[in-house]
Amino acid sequence: MSNIHPTAVIEDGAQIAESAKIGPFCFISSKAKIADNVQLIARVTVLGDTTIGEGTIVFPGAVLGGGPQDHGNEFQPDARLVIGKRNVIRENVTMNAGTPKGQNPIGDGTPVEKLVTYVGDDGMFMVNSHVAHDCVVGNNVIMTNNAVIAGHVRVGDGAILGGNCAVHQFCRIGRKAMIGGMTGVDRDVIPFGIVTGDRGNLRGLNLIGLKRSGFAPEVVKAISKAYMYIFKSNEDTFAVRLEKAHEKYKDNPMVMEMIEFIDLAEKGRRKAMKATLD
Repeated sequence: MSNIHPTAVIEDGAQIAESAKIGPFCFISSKAKIADNVQLIARVTVLGDTTIGEGTIVFPGAVLGGGPQDHGNEFQPDARLVIGKRNVIRENVTMNAGTPKGQNPIGDGTPVEKLVTYVGDDGMFMVNSHVAHDCVVGNNVIMTNNAVIAGHVRVGDGAILGGNCAVHQFCRIGRKAMIGGMTGVDRDVIPFGIVTGDRGNLRGLNLIGLKRSGFAPEVVKAISKAYMYIFKSNEDTFAVRLEKAHEKYKDNPMVMEMIEFIDLAEKGRRKAMKATLD
């Protein structure tokens, strides 16, 4: 194929679209699947059963589909990494395949698929960012330089992870949330929330991000009012306010997205506490 540089190493069995471009000193495993108009610029390593969706560009030094950094599960023959379309994957990014433990269950009945790490479409993964085993990363996600997410993390559509931030395993980052630079996240982050600090604290809502995404002013205002009521009001307890919010905002889908996200986090916390006591 004329689009493959002569110094690239392609194992037998690799599926590479005619329009894909494979630059110098790349390595592609026998199980890899490279879609149309993918560009591996140079020195890209594609390991194991890795799928790269059409139009994705991968810069030098990236290692995609390596075995999970999970002791005892480093070498799983059926482990996979699935990367969506039109992503930009910059220098030295690493994305690992899954484990037999599967993805982070979110309590809504979603099946937990094992041995697979998923990355959505239209994301940007900047220098040295890392997606660990069993993660599910949504569409239009931005991970800034050195941002890292541990195993089993879920990242919602449109979330932005600031430089040098680190997300603890099994956490969920809600849709359109923003994580500040140098922030350590060790618990779930609500949709549209902003989290900053050495150990991340919820600081408010990502209002600028919502406006830039084209949400109507009345929608942004409703989310803001709901946030202030649930998190900042002195009325009742947090649990009671959350319960009342179900009725108060039942006709607002975006507010209910935030409320249901919190519900699942609270259920998970209570389940963990019960297991500890038992």
